[in-house]
Amino acid sequence: MEEYINPNYPDIDFLRERARKRIPRFAFEYLDGGCNSEVNLKRNTDDIREILLKPQYLTEIKEVDLKTELFGHTYDAPFGISPIGLQGLMWPRASEILAKAAFDYNIPYILSTVGTASVEKVAEITEGNAWFQLYHPAEKDLRNDLLDRVAAAGLPVLVLLSDVPSFGYRSKEIRNGLAIPPKITFSNMVQIATHPNWALQTLIAGQPTFKTLTKYIPKGMNLKHLGLFMNKTFDGRLNMDRVAEIRDRWKGKLVLKGVASEEDAQRCVDLGLDGIIVSNHGGRQLDHGESAVSALQPIAKNFSDKIKIMMDSGIRTGPDIASTIASGADFTFLGRSFMYGVSALGKHGGNHTISLLKKQLTQVMQQVCCEHVYELRDRKVNN
Repeated sequence: MEEYINPNYPDIDFLRERARKRIPRFAFEYLDGGCNSEVNLKRNTDDIREILLKPQYLTEIKEVDLKTELFGHTYDAPFGISPIGLQGLMWPRASEILAKAAFDYNIPYILSTVGTASVEKVAEITEGNAWFQLYHPAEKDLRNDLLDRVAAAGLPVLVLLSDVPSFGYRSKEIRNGLAIPPKITFSNMVQIATHPNWALQTLIAGQPTFKTLTKYIPKGMNLKHLGLFMNKTFDGRLNMDRVAEIRDRWKGKLVLKGVASEEDAQRCVDLGLDGIIVSNHGGRQLDHGESAVSALQPIAKNFSDKIKIMMDSGIRTGPDIASTIASGADFTFLGRSFMYGVSALGKHGGNHTISLLKKQLTQVMQQVCCEHVYELRDRKVNN
């Protein structure tokens, strides 16, 4: 796929600022914010940028190759698109836009259970090459039906979400009426009125809803009752038995997202999982916890030969991807960067963000003299 980069937005920070101006405040703060005082939100990225790489300038390399093999598939870059709930709230049809961009550029896209496109639609867009993240349902019948639909859609990787045993305390979302149950406030209406392009595009696309869950949600629910239904229907607390049951039922690759300790990494190995995503939910769940990259390094040191290790949370740019891989990750995922891109540039946002990240990562690898992504591990200072 040919690169597409809008020269007016040559960095993620430019996309973020454009997105901030282009969408209502409640939508931007839902995307941009963390929990409590947002300490870990900032720490995630700051700690990645404390990791230093050692350049080599007198050694020749032929050509930088970003291709990375993961679960039997060779992707064109060592990064993918993280699952984000309510993507269509930030920009209409964002889920579909990003799924199409991921497919075109041959990187993985993970659809959330509470995404705004259905698993069947994303499977159609990606020809079955997307991943699916499961919020664990309280009832086994619903869980099994979701698993059967994901399998029927042909998606190869199931991602279990483990780090939402309770909803993070997010004061901006409470103020904006986006807590559970959600509500429409007068301030929200004013924000919508002052962002007519977003409002028009939302009107054309239709109100964002949890499309994968539509068949399970009783018709005619108002926002309050929808919130109560979601609280009752999903139980975020995983345990060994629940994961083991899914491992027995799911025949594809199985990944646990939200690993932040060596103890949980060992449990994943014991359960026969194929991979883990070291993550703290982008700083949206536990404010006074370790950054994701701090948790990653001992996990990678002790488990890299036992299970595929990926990471998200705090990764914003190509250099961030390089430092994360240098710290032991086999693969990386980004969420906010892609949503800034779509919120800023609409249907071109996914293509632009992927092309930008690839260009930035290639430049870093040229500087540190790496032909292949895995060589970055040898370029970390104080390795």
